[in-house]
Amino acid sequence: MTRPHATALLAAALASFVLAPTAAAQADSQIKIGLIGPFTGGSADFGNSMRNGVELAVSEINALGGYVGRKFELVVRDDKANPELARQMSEELVKEGVLATIGFCNSGNAVKSLDIYQKARVPLIVPCATSTPITSTIPAAESYIFRTSARDSLQVPFVVNEVVRRGWTRVAVLADSTGYGNAGLEDFTKALAAHKLKPAHVGRFDIGVKDMTDAVKAARDSNAQVLFTITVGPENAVIARAREALGWKVAQVGPWGLTFPTYIDAAKSAAEGTLMAMTFVAEPSNERRATFLSNYRRHHKTDRIAVPIAAAQAYDSTYLLAHALMSIKDRSKLDGPAIKHALENNDRPYYGVVATYKNAFSSTDHDAMTENMLYLGTVRNGVVTFANPDDAKRNLIVQRKVSAAPPATTVR
Repeated sequence: MTRPHATALLAAALASFVLAPTAAAQADSQIKIGLIGPFTGGSADFGNSMRNGVELAVSEINALGGYVGRKFELVVRDDKANPELARQMSEELVKEGVLATIGFCNSGNAVKSLDIYQKARVPLIVPCATSTPITSTIPAAESYIFRTSARDSLQVPFVVNEVVRRGWTRVAVLADSTGYGNAGLEDFTKALAAHKLKPAHVGRFDIGVKDMTDAVKAARDSNAQVLFTITVGPENAVIARAREALGWKVAQVGPWGLTFPTYIDAAKSAAEGTLMAMTFVAEPSNERRATFLSNYRRHHKTDRIAVPIAAAQAYDSTYLLAHALMSIKDRSKLDGPAIKHALENNDRPYYGVVATYKNAFSSTDHDAMTENMLYLGTVRNGVVTFANPDDAKRNLIVQRKVSAAPPATTVR
């Protein structure tokens, strides 16, 4: 059965409101939404894909009338993948009076800024950053932090399970020294321990490294059968090129940072056969995805989405926020606590691009993604696609969230 597209669903939601602006709406005709991410610098391909997804959704929502005649206005801040700058930019967004913020690609940036949104009671929806502590640091009942990306405590065990299924029990890991690398390494060690295994080798490195020959040699000399990497695109490429130069013919595997063009384009032949966790692949596998891909390319005048997962998850995040706003009956109380409550209690399905979201969040769970939404991807002829035929078939049916226990709260 064909499901209605997001714009049609939002139009139906809007129809249930009196479209004449209220006095408050006349006084403030726009809904300010923060958007923060790395729009310049080494993570820009990631950040601009996220930004483009948000901007596409906002253009569609505004074309339908916005929120009761009030258009969405994006207040954009570039954090340049710098945690200290991210915190400064977050403070600026709060001072600008944004009702909610969508953002963060770099986990360290998100973690550095969480308390800014929490103290201001401004909901933050994270469409890209995946470090587990982002949504586990603050108890969900109190938290204003929500996420639509698959946290690393889902992605990492998913890939580790596949590694073990293939008979690779000696696994080396290289993780960067950022907050993302630290938390991801912890998730990786736990995932291996669940199979009663320990890493064959653990290597750490700083972001910006240009030569990983010695680190890769050490991993190779541990007789590892596979190399698990926890870092972003450019550093993944440095690792892959060193691995190829050393003639070490093992698979490089890890979270979905291995889908970035800064990895695939820079690593070239060394990226072939890479395996990673994914939530979305840029193929028109159904009507929703075909429409999204077509609209994205037309709106942004491009034939290529640099990081499709970032764009799709950010697009869905924007619509989830819009649907939450539409469910707030008392329009005179449009504030952070009301939006938080709406996000946690909206049981109307939103038929998104990545997933079908029904009760995407609750007062005990602020992660929209569950393990059934993950697929195993691979790089084939320079393009990310499905590693397993069964996943390609399963992708034809958009997945729904399944009940799962939220991650344990981390006291920090």
